[in-house]
Amino acid sequence: MSAPNRVPLSVLDLATVREGHGSADALRGTIEIAKTADELGYARFWVAEHHNMPAVASTSPPVLIGAVAANTRTIRVGSGGVMLPNHMPFVVAEQFALLEALYPNRIDLGIGRAPGTDQATAAALRGVSPYLTVEQFPDHLQTVMGLLGDSRVPDSSRLRATPAPETHPEIWVLGSSTYGAQLAGALGLPFCYAYHFATSSDVDTAVRLYRDGFKPSPRFPEPHLMVSASVLAAETTEEADHLAGPSRVMALSLRTGRLGPMVSPETAAARELTDLDRAVLESLPGTQFAGTAEEVVAGLDALVERTGADELILAGSAYDPATRQDSLARIAKAWGR
Repeated sequence: MSAPNRVPLSVLDLATVREGHGSADALRGTIEIAKTADELGYARFWVAEHHNMPAVASTSPPVLIGAVAANTRTIRVGSGGVMLPNHMPFVVAEQFALLEALYPNRIDLGIGRAPGTDQATAAALRGVSPYLTVEQFPDHLQTVMGLLGDSRVPDSSRLRATPAPETHPEIWVLGSSTYGAQLAGALGLPFCYAYHFATSSDVDTAVRLYRDGFKPSPRFPEPHLMVSASVLAAETTEEADHLAGPSRVMALSLRTGRLGPMVSPETAAARELTDLDRAVLESLPGTQFAGTAEEVVAGLDALVERTGADELILAGSAYDPATRQDSLARIAKAWGR
């Protein structure tokens, strides 16, 4: 029997590149995962922005969003997120105006302020532009909001995001700290807390600051919170733990600078770890909820109770896209929506 108070579930994907396969395989896998999420009734399918990472093919959210939306029917598709300091606001606004024109009432624009890469790659993305800095993030965010139909932002230029939209994408603030929570609240925007990779999580403080500081907006008269979690469900707890091994190795690789494609579960299980590697792994969330569908759902229920989230978005990487599709199917059935 379904739980009447269970919130909608969504999916976050990185287009993970695995050993023995290329980026094209990863992108095809993302589209197949999105089609499965659509068929299962998930609310949203978001893709990330990362650069210069051998294990991640999701470098351009607008391009990948267009491909995903074209291959799905009703699920909302968006960015989790566009890293705004890497891009001029007008470019982002036009990209998402175009996506919204193609797929009206299905496009989300999740915006973050992290670079999504190392500092050298961030510098290559931004060039020598004095306009692309983290310090300008609040102003640039409001510029995007105004270009995409937010009447609260004063129009100080003749710029218009074209094609002229009849509807507007839903703009979200993404963050893993209290900064994003406070900004989202002040601007009356929905907020997504990146609990899946916040190693020293401020989720409780962030949620409180977001709700306490929320100023109603025309589209969102009440605060709207989504929280991410890294999940993997399988037939047994032992199988889920085995299949989650590659994601733990990937998290370790990111923290130690030993970047490469995602390894197989067998390779992850056979990997010999140093004492330093074990210490780093113990400090990382990795796959936060790995187990049977019932065990994963129990963890998600506890997360909703803790945060009061209005939605959850499920992150988590697997070596084989079919593993992720199976995991999403098991969780959807146990969630009961």
